[in-house]
Amino acid sequence: MTGEGTVSQHRPGTRLLDVVAIIDRLVGPGGDPWKREQTHASLARYLLEEAYEAYDAIQAHDLAALKEELGDVLLQVVLHARIAQDADEPWSIDDVAQALAEKMIRRNPHVFAGVPVAGLDEITANWERIKRAEKPRAWALDGVAFSQPALALAAKVLARARAAGIEVSAPAPDDVPADEEALGELLFGLVAAAAERGLDAEAALRRAVLRRATAIRDAEASRNAATGQEAEAVRSPADGSDDPIA
Repeated sequence: MTGEGTVSQHRPGTRLLDVVAIIDRLVGPGGDPWKREQTHASLARYLLEEAYEAYDAIQAHDLAALKEELGDVLLQVVLHARIAQDADEPWSIDDVAQALAEKMIRRNPHVFAGVPVAGLDEITANWERIKRAEKPRAWALDGVAFSQPALALAAKVLARARAAGIEVSAPAPDDVPADEEALGELLFGLVAAAAERGLDAEAALRRAVLRRATAIRDAEASRNAATGQEAEAVRSPADGSDDPIA
């Protein structure tokens, strides 16, 4: 074992096997009763919580905390994979790792296939092109995570609509602040005023976004019907640029 704050001298990834073995014992017969009762659904909120805590550590520039929080995120990944081993159509952590490894190799041909590139822009363009081929979008909102916080969801839906050339109604006050600090104060004030009136700002914004999502889908369907075409994969230059990792 290595001391606190030191880097392991083992081959990178060796300790991951220890984690897999520990979780297998905890979830297996004679293991921890709580973990043995969990499902993907019951663990879902913990995955979000741990990811947010890791994000907080990054924002705080606290590398020691980040190390711990990433461990908690890893715990969720391995635990979900172990639960999946007992499913009707089982898969394991090896399947997760294999899929990830294959995706990274496919999407980085300049590293693994000797594809020449002129610079970072071309690397990014290749990544987005390969991603579109792997995950073609028939509709602008395909692949959007609608369970994300409403403010982030609103930004994502607007970006996807803009990339697809669809106008979205978005009434705004005439005096929108020009800087983010003032904008933050305005948003905070709206949340505070809503709470005083017994209104849920998060839920209200989510409903507004979902209404726009329905309108975007209707607009796409109407556009396709008008041109007599089936829905085609959305291939805007902005595709993928809002999610350049996965």
